[in-house]
Amino acid sequence: MIEKAVILSTGDELTSGLTVDTNSNFLADKLFEIGVDLAGVITVGDDAERIRWAFTSGLDRADLVLATGGLGPTADDLTTETLAATLGRKVFFDEESAEHMRALFRSIGRTMPENNLRQANFPQGAVILQNPHGTAPGYRVEVDWKGKKRFVVVMPGVPREMKPMMESTILPWIRSLDTSGLVYRSRSFQTFGASESALDEMMKDAIPAEDGRLSFRAAFPQISVRVTAHGSPGDVEAKLARLGERVHERIGDYVFGEGTATMEGVVQQHLRLRGWKVATAESVTGGLVAERLTNVPGSSEVFSGGFVAYTNAAKQSMLGVRAETLERHGAVSEETAREMAAGARRACPADCAVAVTGIAGPDGGNKEMPVGTVFVGFAAEGISVARRYTLWGTRDWIRLLASQIALDWVRRHTLGRRPEESLLIRK
Repeated sequence: MIEKAVILSTGDELTSGLTVDTNSNFLADKLFEIGVDLAGVITVGDDAERIRWAFTSGLDRADLVLATGGLGPTADDLTTETLAATLGRKVFFDEESAEHMRALFRSIGRTMPENNLRQANFPQGAVILQNPHGTAPGYRVEVDWKGKKRFVVVMPGVPREMKPMMESTILPWIRSLDTSGLVYRSRSFQTFGASESALDEMMKDAIPAEDGRLSFRAAFPQISVRVTAHGSPGDVEAKLARLGERVHERIGDYVFGEGTATMEGVVQQHLRLRGWKVATAESVTGGLVAERLTNVPGSSEVFSGGFVAYTNAAKQSMLGVRAETLERHGAVSEETAREMAAGARRACPADCAVAVTGIAGPDGGNKEMPVGTVFVGFAAEGISVARRYTLWGTRDWIRLLASQIALDWVRRHTLGRRPEESLLIRK
């Protein structure tokens, strides 16, 4: 049974800051889901001495070392040979893995460079893990380390190769080592509108330690609230059902979906259920709301069309915003946002439309209208509303947050709620 793990990421691109280590974040999340305690995350560059130190440190501290990176064909890919030396093992060449690489190159009409064959080398005793998405296989090794049984798993550093390997091969293997019959299960609730600290206050004392664990993870502009329970399979499902009820009792107004749900994905589901189509009119977000909607497969069923009307002239000609509205109230105003939404709904046509106008900065603000001022407008049958928000952060953050609010307005409307009541707590 694996109770404790260390994650090891290798690569000069990580230690130099050129690449963000998203692999460790993903692996930590997966380990948490199955109840494996993460003892630490180690990141080292492409240096044999440091990689050896990292493996040694990991094996001293945990039952499992999960390593990513350093399996490429070039001279600076040192993981396999360094691990073999650390364990005092020889390296063997696997012809089946080599043939898989050759077949991949043949399939794209290219000749494989000879240095790719380095990827078919493994420490003695390794169990090879096939990689259908790339040339470098992964592997796992059982280790007798200072009288204790340990395991090392090595996977490619490319996320699109590592993630399927972890989910389809490594996680089932880790679970198979636990013969207790007990399991860990989690439910994740995706929220928007309240900060992490505000959610923490609202959830205070809702999940006693004996019932489960509560955790928060911010992935701007939404925050994931996760509850985890441990026990026999039947008991765990019952526990999670009760815990889910407590979550909805405390923060239900902020929950928009579960699991890996995104705001745009949830909006599309609700629109499809209603048989509705939405249109967008954007200024400050520059088409971001429409882009997010159309990133979801099947968007043609629910998205009628969108307008990016940046200038006053474009707002007038494309959306029918009145000249007197712009002169009296300005492009960044409730009145303009309402007329933009109404114009988009009329022009497409659509069942409902959402509009965004504002000031993302860093320039353009003043005392009455500071940077971060955003107006969201909404139009549907018998509805024409708008509301002002004062957002914060960089230009990119303001635009992304504004797009999230706009999508939330659409979501609320599909649920029969007032869109302008979309909440936003900064704390």
